[in-house]
Amino acid sequence: MFTGIIEEIGHVNNVKKGTASAILTIQAEKVLKGTHIGDSIAVNGVCLTVTGIYDNTFTADVMHETLNRSSLGKLVSGSAVNLERAMAADGRFGGHIVSGHIDGTGKVAAITRDDNAIWYQIKTDIGILKYIVEKGSVAIDGISLTVAKTDSQSFSVSIIPHTAGATTLSLRKAGDVVNLENDIVGKYIEKFITFEKEKPKSGITKEFLLKNGF
Repeated sequence: MFTGIIEEIGHVNNVKKGTASAILTIQAEKVLKGTHIGDSIAVNGVCLTVTGIYDNTFTADVMHETLNRSSLGKLVSGSAVNLERAMAADGRFGGHIVSGHIDGTGKVAAITRDDNAIWYQIKTDIGILKYIVEKGSVAIDGISLTVAKTDSQSFSVSIIPHTAGATTLSLRKAGDVVNLENDIVGKYIEKFITFEKEKPKSGITKEFLLKNGF
């Protein structure tokens, strides 16, 4: 589990592409401290397992499903990425519950300045938008952010310069694709509600029991 508080910006050293998979080699510093092979690191919001650790890099496998659902397939050598280690049991919960399992992607529709704030409008599909509520939480490329506005085709967040500078948001431009993860609480609530509605009803009734001698 992650919190959406980015620890550092790393850089892709190499992308080794397979038929429908990839191996990423990422240069980092802070997130390598205390990290072991088999640990989890969120790369642009995607939970990846560390498969190798070297002096200042780590490697991670990216499977077909992850490439299909996220923007990791667009990474090239030199790409900047947001990095966060899995949350320690005694760590501070600075953001919100982030699983590192991407729901899909969105596209930066517009970036505008408003005094000391920077607005990012993200266009995405209805399957993601239905879970996004004003003043709720969303993870964009692994960054825990508060939703400021919503409409039928997009949502917007307003961030301070520090957040932009400490993450890859400062490098984003209109048209860029970003990874999106909805607040997991809303998805669980929907599942509980729809499960109760769709759950097959028992055929055992009072009339059935009487008819069969009970």
